[in-house]
Amino acid sequence: MALPHSERGTAMPSNADFTALAEPFRPELLAHCYRILGSIHDAEDQVQETYLRAWRGFDGFEGRSSVRRWLYKIATRACLTALETRTRRPLPSGLAAPEDDHRAAVAPREPAVAWLQPAPDGLLGAGDPAAIVAGRTGVRLAFIAALQMLSARQRAVLTLRDVLGFRTAEVAEMLDTTTAAVDSTLRRARARLAEAGPVEDGLAEPDEETRRTLLDRYVDAFTRADPAALVTLLRADVELEMPPTPTWFTGRRAVLGFLADRVLRPDRWQLTPTRANGQSAFVIHRHAGHGRYEPYGVQVLTLIGARVARITAFNDPSLVPTFVSAPATAPAPAPAQP
Repeated sequence: MALPHSERGTAMPSNADFTALAEPFRPELLAHCYRILGSIHDAEDQVQETYLRAWRGFDGFEGRSSVRRWLYKIATRACLTALETRTRRPLPSGLAAPEDDHRAAVAPREPAVAWLQPAPDGLLGAGDPAAIVAGRTGVRLAFIAALQMLSARQRAVLTLRDVLGFRTAEVAEMLDTTTAAVDSTLRRARARLAEAGPVEDGLAEPDEETRRTLLDRYVDAFTRADPAALVTLLRADVELEMPPTPTWFTGRRAVLGFLADRVLRPDRWQLTPTRANGQSAFVIHRHAGHGRYEPYGVQVLTLIGARVARITAFNDPSLVPTFVSAPATAPAPAPAQP
């Protein structure tokens, strides 16, 4: 598709047109900052910083690059500056081995750890079905978690080159470095990701009808506290992790045992369907008595075929407002069949 005249690097209009030129890129810039930072809250902060810097520098923008590339340059540098004083954001599965026995002692919550956060599809521009397909792998939890193993600069280079498709020379200009340095950093980043094993790409997800049926049955079993009904919905090798709790479980027996013993109670939970990271998800509220439900967190499911392969329960009430206020998303298109 042809770019608008102002996107082809020609003379720029006045500051009065800044919002019209820059605002359409906000969702993709948010996704970019989220990939680098691993936190939707931090990403929103850095996108705000990006637009503030861009507005202040708009008079000096000479149109030698597109507005899009100029904004990505500012956003990337803002994120790298933010990461100078922050640590990587892991999931429990990135810190220790899993438990395969639900009777194992569960470590206390670690609120001091800056845990990886999920991101609502509605904030990342995924209301457009084409955007969902194009960005599915680039925001999936497994990929975002894998990026956390890289240095900040490696994250930036890999996302700019491999996810967004900028040319090496463009990335070098954004980061004020050489093309040789970009190529070297990219090789190291790719090698580090390869060491972590393949990152799921969502191609094994079920079609839309199967997905809806699976999710309906999952909600019904969860709210009725029926472990037996969950058995047929979970893969034998299903995994469960629950940041900020460091302990995580693997295997259907361990996961079901933990849920049955410590989580599932009739009418305790309220699950509202949503989408996060290009995946099926739920906003979770917990019964607080007298007919009230209080925010509890967000649960993201990884689906393979017609089964749940991973449950990532982000037990963080501060995430709920972000998801509740996010724009509604279109249903995710079914992956193309081979």
